[in-house]
Amino acid sequence: MFKRICLPVILLLTLLAGGPVHAQTLINGAGATFPYPLYSKWFDVYTKVNPAVRFNYQSIGSGGGIKQLINRTVDFGASDAPMSDQQLADAPARLFHFPTVLGGVVITYNLPGFAGKLRMTGPIIADIYLGKITKWNDPALAKLNPGIKLPDTDMVVCHRSDGSGTTYIFTDYLSKVSPAWRSRVGRDTSVRWPAGLGGKGNEGVSALVEQTPGAIGYVELIYAVNNKLPYAELQNHAGAWIDASLKSITAAAGSAKMPPDFRTSITDAPGVDAYPLSSFTYLLVYQKQTDATKGKAIVGFLQWMMTTGQQYAPALHYAPLPATVVQAEEAQLKHVTVP
Repeated sequence: MFKRICLPVILLLTLLAGGPVHAQTLINGAGATFPYPLYSKWFDVYTKVNPAVRFNYQSIGSGGGIKQLINRTVDFGASDAPMSDQQLADAPARLFHFPTVLGGVVITYNLPGFAGKLRMTGPIIADIYLGKITKWNDPALAKLNPGIKLPDTDMVVCHRSDGSGTTYIFTDYLSKVSPAWRSRVGRDTSVRWPAGLGGKGNEGVSALVEQTPGAIGYVELIYAVNNKLPYAELQNHAGAWIDASLKSITAAAGSAKMPPDFRTSITDAPGVDAYPLSSFTYLLVYQKQTDATKGKAIVGFLQWMMTTGQQYAPALHYAPLPATVVQAEEAQLKHVTVP
């Protein structure tokens, strides 16, 4: 008798305790660490909006995400750097870029005993990463910061060790403002660094800076904020001194001419209020989905992301998408085909 009633009773108790049981579709993604704090929030919220879907996202860097997407080991990729023509050609089918939000890369530092805000220019940052400036009290840096006593301390340059969209944004900017950088290093998700220590992900670089006296590094704004790391005020293309903020990042996007495929750069934007290390970040999906259930789930999430989901961006220090970009993305989304 016990055996006959045990299973139904257990099932009944489970339903009463936990509510309805939903069959879930698992969507796998990988890529950028730059937007990871926001993506984590989105995935958590969306599983409540649509309990039939859950996400497994690997924050491994833009380069790794693109590679996995091309190899079709994930359902979507994420990158801060637009895919190159060669990467698009290497993919087994046509891929779409969907901008998700805007973010800013900041120059952060660890100077024990100094709690102020430093000013830096693009050429100065390039010279630091080229190994030309090695001391914190270098005359070129001191000239930008009059009245501040900078220590006679060695600089410890920190950079990404993995293929990174944050690195692409950073090196894209330096290539625009420093001919020496452009000729010696160039721009890419992974470059041959002239100097410094490598950390994996924005998390790794943040940890290096936090733990290393004299360190300087580049990370996405939210990582500096969350780790209570100071970051520099930068001189923009118009010559104005600009701090990273939602307003200044949005101003950089305002000057962008968005191409039909959304692959664009807004570093060193011309606007007087524009923060010079700003960028879109992207989700990457195949135009022709091969799995009907997953394809419908991805389309549904993308529609939610570019509309309702944008409200979660400011609290995590990302700037929402401009309305014109959302409209263009919604038009592109209609061309994603599901079997």
